[in-house]
Amino acid sequence: MSPSHPPSNARLIVGVSGSPGSLTALARAAEEARRRRAELWPVLAWEPPDATLAARKSSTAAALTEDWERHARERLLKALRGMFGSTEFGLAGQALITRGVPGPALVRIADRDTDVLVIGAGRRGRLRRALWPSVSRHCLAHATCPVLAVPPSPLQATLDTAHRRNLLHLRLDVRHIEGQCQTP
Repeated sequence: MSPSHPPSNARLIVGVSGSPGSLTALARAAEEARRRRAELWPVLAWEPPDATLAARKSSTAAALTEDWERHARERLLKALRGMFGSTEFGLAGQALITRGVPGPALVRIADRDTDVLVIGAGRRGRLRRALWPSVSRHCLAHATCPVLAVPPSPLQATLDTAHRRNLLHLRLDVRHIEGQCQTP
């Protein structure tokens, strides 16, 4: 890096769960980090499936908590390998896993004025919105730094339709998909 362009102390913190929306956000965050000469911090927040079990002070609960944490680490590493071809992403920064509810955990980590929090803003139907809290909505409402909400890939709707048709054992018409996948 040339002396006229010193690295910034900015961080792009991106929520990564392994979902297609989070991978789209990770790709955009990496692009922004390169452009801004900023650090990239992919973060996977995890919670034990049963908080009451994990809160117990038994050796079984401790072993289960270690398993859940290992699983979270493996999910993050798998996402990084899928995106960058390895767990090294070629940028300053660090990947980290944290225990906690994803929205509040991301807001807590993105605590500097120079941070940018990058989140996937996937499509959510009424049922999903009613049953599961939205990480992106929490971050947009509570973050003290700028938030970049990345829309889903244009192919996500096509993938969702194909998945639904497959589950229902319906015939899949790929003519419209082929046109979207052709290279220029």
